[in-house]
Amino acid sequence: TQYSFKEVFGTLVVQKDLFDVVAKPLVEDLIRGKNGLLFTYGVTGSGKTHTMTGSPGDGGLLPRCLDMIFNSIGPFQAKRFVFKLDDKNGVDVQSEVDALLERQRRDALPVPKTPSGKRHMDPEFADMINVQDHCKVEDVDEDNVYSVFVSYIEIYNNYIYDLLEEAPFEPIKPKWNSCNTPVRNGDFIPPQSKMLREDQNHNMYVTGCTEVEVKSTEEAFEVFWRGQKKRRIANTQLNRESSRSHSVFIIKLAQAPLDADGDNVLQEKEQITLSQLSLVDLAGSERTNRTKAEGNRLREAGNINQSLMTLRTCIEVLRENQLYGTNKMVPYRDSKLTHLFKNYFDGEGKVRMIVCVNPKAEDYEESLQVMRFAEMTQEVEVARPVDRALCGLTPGRRFRNQAFREELARKLELRGGPIGGETEEQSVAEMLLQNFPPLPPCELLDINDDQTLPKLIEALEQRHKMRQMLSEEFAKNVLAFKTMLQEFDSSVSSKEHYIQGKLSEKEKTIAGQRTELERLEKKIKTLEYKIEILEKTATIYEEDKRNLQQELESQSQKLQRQASDKRRLEARLQGMVAETTMKWEKECERRVAAKQLEMQNKLWVKDEKLKQLKAIVTEPKEKPERPSRERDREKAVQRSLSPPPVPNAPPVRLRHRRSRSAGERWVDHKPLSNVPTETVLQPHVPHAITVATASEKALAKCDKYMLTHQELASDGEIETKVIKGDVFKTRGGGQAVQFTDIETLKQESPTGRKRRSSSSHPDPLGEAADSEWTDVETRCSLAVEMRAGSALGPGYQHHAQPK
Repeated sequence: TQYSFKEVFGTLVVQKDLFDVVAKPLVEDLIRGKNGLLFTYGVTGSGKTHTMTGSPGDGGLLPRCLDMIFNSIGPFQAKRFVFKLDDKNGVDVQSEVDALLERQRRDALPVPKTPSGKRHMDPEFADMINVQDHCKVEDVDEDNVYSVFVSYIEIYNNYIYDLLEEAPFEPIKPKWNSCNTPVRNGDFIPPQSKMLREDQNHNMYVTGCTEVEVKSTEEAFEVFWRGQKKRRIANTQLNRESSRSHSVFIIKLAQAPLDADGDNVLQEKEQITLSQLSLVDLAGSERTNRTKAEGNRLREAGNINQSLMTLRTCIEVLRENQLYGTNKMVPYRDSKLTHLFKNYFDGEGKVRMIVCVNPKAEDYEESLQVMRFAEMTQEVEVARPVDRALCGLTPGRRFRNQAFREELARKLELRGGPIGGETEEQSVAEMLLQNFPPLPPCELLDINDDQTLPKLIEALEQRHKMRQMLSEEFAKNVLAFKTMLQEFDSSVSSKEHYIQGKLSEKEKTIAGQRTELERLEKKIKTLEYKIEILEKTATIYEEDKRNLQQELESQSQKLQRQASDKRRLEARLQGMVAETTMKWEKECERRVAAKQLEMQNKLWVKDEKLKQLKAIVTEPKEKPERPSRERDREKAVQRSLSPPPVPNAPPVRLRHRRSRSAGERWVDHKPLSNVPTETVLQPHVPHAITVATASEKALAKCDKYMLTHQELASDGEIETKVIKGDVFKTRGGGQAVQFTDIETLKQESPTGRKRRSSSSHPDPLGEAADSEWTDVETRCSLAVEMRAGSALGPGYQHHAQPK
């Protein structure tokens, strides 16, 4: 079995190659304000958690995603609590003062502080986040400030639990006493399941979920590891640490532009962009008969398989909607796992899946199901364009303003002026004072000194003149600037008028295009209606065509049956004519023979009378001896009543009866159990196929069928029947036989027939001779012939002939 995927990685692939292909595009979309969803899917023990988390010295997808995010936005991060998440899946921006007060209030709380990257890291996961690739996103918007929030939840038995929720006394594993019963402790609070809600943008979120603001990769991964320790795992037959729940690590990135000075965040909520990357480590799909699960483990496996089946159904429907343009309802509400990511199934982001396969022979059936599902999903992407609010401020203002402030501070420092704290107007005044001519010494030590004051007056007059010149120059510059402003205003107004004209033209064009679209939509609806009518008409015509074809086939079959009946009737009539002709010929021959016998008998009687008369005439007068008369009487008694045989008569030939349909092709079916009759009347068909068992091959070559059948008659003698029929083809391509005639040939012994005894006083006129005559021709006074349609069976009809 072969399956094809976007990318296939071998067993020796490193985590970096997998990250570059699968997760790196999702991180780039996250920083650009788009959502992303990444699944790891597979059989229990196939390496899903290892792919997501990694191993010491080689971090998985999750630490690499965090490292790439902070490498990209590191210098542009906002201070803590500048962005503040609300309880309705939204984000607010606070001023610097409010953020400072929030930080001070959080520091004063007696709760554990948010983990910091400067603290000593847990050696258990320190090697996993030590990523040396320094991968980052290019072209990050430098005029924005960013802040990262992480949350970690698990879906266990179709309930949602917060893994970052602070609860005393290890809420997942309560204390147990020596009797293996839980200790009833009033301080113990069991974990509460969370509810799903929908925000104003129709995105799903978990209410009351702990969301931590992090500022470094180490800090974010420490939060993840803290929740990972609370995740439900169990020992099964397939995996020593089998994940019994679906874990979802959510990374939210809030970003907002700076103000015009490039110092503070713009205090407008419409300018805030909140994007989200969800990394989902699914529980393993497994069969309970292999894990030997019982009790809670069995219930966990059932819920896991049910949620995975719902996920599979959602992705199948999503894929079908993407490929075929349909708008089927995605059943994401059937499971908490799919309901949480409803906005992804509605097109608000990109969905990718990593399929982990273990090449164990025992996992063959499960791996086949996983591969079949994953091949169908491939890369499902129905992402919609993200509408980001227009800022309208000059791009690159952060570094320009920063460079301007640095340069101004440097110049002031070089001139000995104030460094920071004074306003810009003061620094300009100092620059003007430095450009004036220096004042001469003003100390009057001598009362007769008449040079100091004139020099001072001259210097002051020069400064006054320079000041007047600067004032005139400043007035000129102000006038020129005002003129330039007026020109700029006029140009701006003209441009605004031009833009308004262009906008009105564009609006007219858009209105025309909308009208054209409406017209085309109406035309499309009309054409669709016409197409529907034509399809219905075509369907009706096709139905009529099928009905007519069926009627034509039935009529043709009827005509074929009528033609075959006509041929059969013609053959029957021809047989009847031939049979009637033969019968009358036999009758004529029989009557002629009977007449000849009658004449011969009369001649014999006359001869006898003449002999007797001659004997009387020629008798001598003396009486003959009695022994001679007795001898003559004995001779007369011993004479046969049959006529003397005709001299030189040819021997009787066995005459075979010729079939009425000698020109047709016959199948002569003679079973092996038949007894040879050795009678004179034998059916003889030339060019017939003689078979012991009827076969389709023999029937296909002939159009007539004849069966020789024997049975015992009522008197115990063998009765032979010749059953004839027509062969025709069936619709299925086979052969069928329709019986049309039966001929009966009965053989009986002459000793069984009672013969009349001869009279002792023959009639001299020949009547006695007629009554005592016992020839076969005179005995066969009753003939039986098979005819179709008789009441006695298929073809019985009786004909009685007079003697």
